Amino acid sequence: MSDQVDLARLEAVLDEPEVSSAILALESRLPVGVRPRQCSARTLLLGMCACLADGHMSAHLTAVHAALRHLEKDDQVRLGVLASWRSGLHRLSYRQVEYTASLIFRALAKERPDGAPSTDLQWLCDALVEGSIPKRFAGASSSYAIDWTDVASFSRPPGEPEGPSADPEASWGHRRGNGPGQRDELFFGYYASLQTMVNNENSDAVPELVRRIRVSSCRHDPVPSFVEVVTNAATAGVVVHDVLADSGYAYKIPGHFALPLRRIGARLVIDLHPADRGMKGTFAGAICANGNLYCPGTPKALLDLGPLPRGASKDETAAHDDKAAELSRYKLGRLTSHDQDGYHRVGCPAVMGKLRCPLRPDSLRLSHEHPEVLSPPEHPPTCCTKKSLTVPPQVNAKTAQKHDYPSAAWRSSYGRRSAVERSNSRLKDPAGINVDVRGWCKLMGVTPLGLFLACSCVVVNFGLIDAFERHEIAEARRSTPLVPRPRPRRRRTLADLIAASANAPP
Repeated sequence: MSDQVDLARLEAVLDEPEVSSAILALESRLPVGVRPRQCSARTLLLGMCACLADGHMSAHLTAVHAALRHLEKDDQVRLGVLASWRSGLHRLSYRQVEYTASLIFRALAKERPDGAPSTDLQWLCDALVEGSIPKRFAGASSSYAIDWTDVASFSRPPGEPEGPSADPEASWGHRRGNGPGQRDELFFGYYASLQTMVNNENSDAVPELVRRIRVSSCRHDPVPSFVEVVTNAATAGVVVHDVLADSGYAYKIPGHFALPLRRIGARLVIDLHPADRGMKGTFAGAICANGNLYCPGTPKALLDLGPLPRGASKDETAAHDDKAAELSRYKLGRLTSHDQDGYHRVGCPAVMGKLRCPLRPDSLRLSHEHPEVLSPPEHPPTCCTKKSLTVPPQVNAKTAQKHDYPSAAWRSSYGRRSAVERSNSRLKDPAGINVDVRGWCKLMGVTPLGLFLACSCVVVNFGLIDAFERHEIAEARRSTPLVPRPRPRRRRTLADLIAASANAPP
């Protein structure tokens, strides 16, 4: 590597307790030969991170071998790159690197590969990415944005729909197309899901570090598999409060996305799919719309309110937000939070003093600035006869979220989701680790691709941490008031002036 500090930094990641335990467990599963292997699992992982940190734009074993051979001599001896044999010092060969890599990939793979990572592989990837996050940033935020992106396989796609290919774990998937007017296109490879840290609402900025990554074949739905990774992270001690996701995650079965996340205490901030917006049935007479329960007398024009379009003017934005604020007055207000079983209680908006309703005589004492239900139902349903309701978890299970959709508060909170898009772009940056190029990793299968992508996230996190700390130093320098330095005065006496004159008297 070009700098000794970078090597120490990478080794610190591998020496983290969780990473070290995963490496020791991996070493114990590798076969033992007559002669000890010169390339250990730790050295190989260090070389995988080092070749990407050195600026290599390809995740090849030749780059790993070159990165290890370019270390300082003392480091090579310490890491086993240089070993004492009977004939003298022996430098690690490419064949040895390839042999250790094949053993590791075989040990981390499933007995019957199906395109999904094994438990041991996911454990090692989680430990590697988590080990790259310093302690000062580990608890800096509890909000995360999640998304998946495409990673093409080096293998050529099969010529027939179910024909053979060099990478049997890869599969056809959809990604965003680059052509004019093209929404998506087919590709042959894998989905890589990322969990990126974002700042909490109304809090200071934090570095957008990748916290978790999972690689799986396109034949597997990336949503339930990555939700399992997020919930496992919460079980391991990662505090998860806000989870931001686009409609690709929201437009799924509630048991695959929303319900498991709410079980760990997460609050969803999601963009609803167009098929999930608007009125979607009733519960006890209340209208289910956009993840909330509304009074039966809510105007239909308000219930059909959609998200603010792009390029909206200030007047259009103000009018949209006014409608969203008026719609919130018809919402059944929350009285309690979710219990362990997912139940919570809501109250009638007229009883809570948000609007006027003839069915609630006390609410008519409110000022006329509050909206009024002009045509209450002739046969009042349960929500109009009771002051509060107990809402089971299956009501609005898919669409319920932290903020009212599509209010200004939701729009501001959802804007943080762009952080995960930037994480994807950093991994696909043509000037950096460009995983968007077919052949970036010529090793086929979910195991080598998952390990190299985890190492890529480690390198990307290092760059983000350095940039964030430099920004902090620059901001501290700007906020520090400048102390004016005293101006030196030059005093010249009459004698100095007379001596300096050419026609001075004697």
